[in-house]
Amino acid sequence: MTTSTPTGRPPVSLRDPAQLLAALPYLLGFRPGASVVLLGHRPPDGHQVGLVMRADLPPGAERARQAQALAPLFAGARHIGVTLAIIGGERRPGAPPPHAGFVDELADAFAEHGLPVVHALWAADIVAGAPWSCYPGEDCVGELPDPRSTVAAAAATESGTVVFDSREEMLALLAPRSPEAVARRSEELSRLSELPWPEATRVADAAAEVRAAFDRQRRGEGPPTDAEAVRLACALTLADIRDVCLTMAVPPRAPAAREAERLWLTLVQELPAPERAEAAALLGYTAFMRGDGTLAGMALDNALEAAPDHVLANLLRRVLDHGTPPDVLLGLAMATDPEDATGFGLEPPF
Repeated sequence: MTTSTPTGRPPVSLRDPAQLLAALPYLLGFRPGASVVLLGHRPPDGHQVGLVMRADLPPGAERARQAQALAPLFAGARHIGVTLAIIGGERRPGAPPPHAGFVDELADAFAEHGLPVVHALWAADIVAGAPWSCYPGEDCVGELPDPRSTVAAAAATESGTVVFDSREEMLALLAPRSPEAVARRSEELSRLSELPWPEATRVADAAAEVRAAFDRQRRGEGPPTDAEAVRLACALTLADIRDVCLTMAVPPRAPAAREAERLWLTLVQELPAPERAEAAALLGYTAFMRGDGTLAGMALDNALEAAPDHVLANLLRRVLDHGTPPDVLLGLAMATDPEDATGFGLEPPF
C-alpha cells in the first residue's frame, strides 16, 4: 500500500534529520508505522520537498521489486535527489539500523535513474524520544524531538490540518456511516429508470438539490435522508453539476472549498457504489488542490473501487502518482465560470 503527496504540504527542512523525521506525520497526514517514506529534493538546490511517498515495508522477497517500482516515480527534472526514511523495527547494539538491505536496494534503484540518495534515515517510531539514526548510523544518531514542536506542526495547526495517529484511522473517515442506509439507497437507485427531474429544468433542479445540501450542512442538520441522498447521487451524474463542483476547489483552503470538501466527504460516507465514485473523485480533487495528497489518494482509491472505469478518478490517480504539482490541474476548476458556484449557496454566510 502506497501513499503519495504532491507539493503544497507544510514546510520542512531536508537538512536536519531529526526535524525531518519528526515532521513526517504533518507531511503525510498521519503517523507512519512499518513504512518507507521517500522525499524528493526539488531543483535547483535540493532544499525544497517535492513528491512525498509512503509505502509499506515489503517482505524480503519483495524488496527489489518494490524498489524498482518506486524509483521511477521520482525520475526526471522534478527531482535532483531523494531522502528515504525507514520507520519501524528495533536496532540491535552494534548492528546497523533495521532493513539496511532494503535501503541498499532503494539506493541501487534510484542510481539507475541518476538520483542520489541524499539521506538514508531510520526511526523506531515517530514519537518524542524515539531512537533514530542514519545508515550506516555510526555517529549520526539521536532521539526524536516532540513532533508537535516542529515547524511543520505549527504550519499544520495554523491551517487547520488534522493529523491522524495512523493511516487506518485516516482511512476510516471514508467508511460508510451506516451500511444499512447505504444498502437502502443502493436499492432505490437501482429502481430508478431516469433522473428525478423534468428534462427542461433538470440542471437547475439538480443545482437546487446541491444548494439545499450545503444549507443543511451549514445548519448542522447531520447526514442526508435516504431521499436526499438519492437525489444528490443523481445530481452528481450531470456534467454541468460536476463542472461547478470542481470549480469549488479553488482557491484552495478558502471557506467555500472547505465547505465543499466536507460535503463530498459526507456523500462518500452516505452513497453506495457506483454512485459514490462521483463524490469520492470530487473529494480527491479538492484535497489534491490544497496539497493533501494522502486524503486525495485515499479518496481516489475509494472512487475507483466504486467505479473502476471512472475517467476523472483515473486521471487524478495517475497525476498524483507522478508527483504532479496541484497547479497543473488548475484548469479543471477554471473551466466553469466561478460565479456559477454561487448557485450552490457558497457565498459567505452572514
